[in-house]
Amino acid sequence: MNSLANHPDFVAVTTMTWQQHVKAAVRSAAHLRRLLDLPPNRETDLVGERQFATFAPLPFVSRMRPRDEYDPLLRQVLPTPEEGQSAAGYSNDPNRESQCVSAPGVLQKYPGRILLIAAKSCAVNCRYCFRRAFPYEAAPTSLAEWNEALAALKNDASIHEVVLSGGEPLINEDHRLAWLIDRIEQFPHVRRLRIHSRFPIVIPQRVTESLIQTLSRTRMPITFVVHSNHAQELGDDVGQAMAALGSVPRLVLLNQSVLLKGINDSVQALANLSWRLLELGVIPYYLHQLDRVTGSHHFEVSLDQGRSLVSKLRATLPGYAVPRFVTEIPELPSKQILL
Repeated sequence: MNSLANHPDFVAVTTMTWQQHVKAAVRSAAHLRRLLDLPPNRETDLVGERQFATFAPLPFVSRMRPRDEYDPLLRQVLPTPEEGQSAAGYSNDPNRESQCVSAPGVLQKYPGRILLIAAKSCAVNCRYCFRRAFPYEAAPTSLAEWNEALAALKNDASIHEVVLSGGEPLINEDHRLAWLIDRIEQFPHVRRLRIHSRFPIVIPQRVTESLIQTLSRTRMPITFVVHSNHAQELGDDVGQAMAALGSVPRLVLLNQSVLLKGINDSVQALANLSWRLLELGVIPYYLHQLDRVTGSHHFEVSLDQGRSLVSKLRATLPGYAVPRFVTEIPELPSKQILL
């Protein structure tokens, strides 16, 4: 058992509600360092925090190794001075999503489907997040403000799939999420729902009985996409959340990862992740090449190295366990498969 389980700040992790976990999340690098018994580094931490706030929930932090600054979970959330450095080819909008806004809170990048920015905040602030500079202030904040987006959806019969993303769609209370799903399924041309969420990984307590009931009621088949980058993220509590989601009729569980230097850039790390996902009933679907958002260049693994890793992974694992290595190129009609 991780020794952090005996730390006073972690004793109540398993009994807290997901809402309590959001309120209790670590909000500074200094606090994160204290919890992990790491030396303070205030000046270095502030460089990154000026660019992007620290936010890490306790269930996720509890899986980190104390006194290890190279822990693969810690590296995903701890600010570093590299974030304040400029790098050629990096920008605040690497996928040019600002050009894809069709209504407030609506992105339409690909034919036949739209993405709704269902929330402005996340369950964890990943330092490599491609939307870390996204202008969330323009997205709807109340149920009434969704009317324009829903009207656009109603009037476009070419849309057959709606993607709930963000931010983090599950940051909404269950009744708000149920309201939004109920409205979407009133449009007969919408045949499928997709939900992208990091919550079941970082705060598995979010997978409530009420959420399962909401997802089970809809007529639409659901593709539920979680985001895990390392097998160490997938503890028994996450396994319980995956089992609950897997009980929803016509729901498919997929995982997407990002290839990250110093975190999962080895065949062993990627293989361990795939096997653990499969144990939990989750299909390893996508391995993303890093989106070049400002402040993330130190996470980038070269395309050649990425292809080599996935090629070796294919020689190690059965085909169903190997995720597709993909990248997103703005203005192309789909993600591009690299290998």
